[in-house]
Amino acid sequence: MFALLRHAILAAGLFGAAASALAAPVADAATLAAVRACVPARPCAAKLPVRVVVVTMFEIGKDTGDKPGEFQLWKERRNLTETLPFPQGWHDLAYDPQTGVLAMVTGMGSIKSATAALALGLDERLDLSKAYWLVAGIAGIDPEDASVGSAAWARYLIDGDIAHEIDAREIPTAWTNGYFALHSKGPMDPTPLEPANGEMFELNPALQDWAYTLTKDIALPDDPRMAEARKAFAGYPNAQKPPFVLKGDNLAAMTFWHGAKMNQWANDWTTFWTRGKGEFVTSAMEETGTFQSIEYLTKVGRADRDRVLVLRAASNFTMPPPGVDAATYLLSENQGYAGMTVALESLYTVGGKVVDVITGDWARFGPAPPK
Repeated sequence: MFALLRHAILAAGLFGAAASALAAPVADAATLAAVRACVPARPCAAKLPVRVVVVTMFEIGKDTGDKPGEFQLWKERRNLTETLPFPQGWHDLAYDPQTGVLAMVTGMGSIKSATAALALGLDERLDLSKAYWLVAGIAGIDPEDASVGSAAWARYLIDGDIAHEIDAREIPTAWTNGYFALHSKGPMDPTPLEPANGEMFELNPALQDWAYTLTKDIALPDDPRMAEARKAFAGYPNAQKPPFVLKGDNLAAMTFWHGAKMNQWANDWTTFWTRGKGEFVTSAMEETGTFQSIEYLTKVGRADRDRVLVLRAASNFTMPPPGVDAATYLLSENQGYAGMTVALESLYTVGGKVVDVITGDWARFGPAPPK
């Protein structure tokens, strides 16, 4: 079943590539040749028009032909034939001159993602002024909200690193935890704070709604092993469903946390910084760093913060099923995320649909994002 679905997804991607070949290329041969002659991070008279930047965070081995990370399916299934050296970042860039799709690998963590995104935006070889940015990566998922393999479109990006912290062995008995907002008076302090240091960002809600509406009915890949594993989450009906597309916000933190108590902290942290408007669904490491750089680039006309989409697909749960301790479950997941293959397929299937629609109707989406 999964093999047949994978084949159908691949066939759809090939059909999209074949259809795009009928249109005039976004970058012609003369522009490509001129850009190839430019030195990275130096002035370049020619610029490659970019319609979509696919932002991935890691690759496991080679870019093609082995066990895939977040980048490989885009590289293998799209016409990303043009490699652009990118020594000022983590990984070389890949570009499709036919559609104007550019894929990057930032490296893991908010420091690498922020510096890579900023370096990309300042690269003289690229015109990103009207580009859409699709962050497409795997994540942990709250079993209250969805199952492994599910894909969530975020509206709010919350940073989990800027905070005060007290060692767990020294937490006052009246406190719920030892981790609380910078400039607050403790974890019980409900006083709203402004996210002046990048603690929270809100994406363009109309663009999120549009992407969700476009993809919410897509059937996502599943497999028997995952179906059996999610039975353990008794009392969590959304965790027991086959993978699906949903809306849900992302919390980015450099520490890979896990467990029911940390999961409750993530929900509380999201509620605090979004003033009750957001819902913690996925955990990752990079979004707030990536988006902070896009905010800066927007100020100088090198990017548009209203054209950013964040899609995370679940490779694992953020807490164990009932009856299993957090340490045991976390260490077992560290041997290899059980849902990573399916999550990568979900990312490509859902994200690819959005990329195809944007690039295929540029006369509509180029001038302004959908409303």
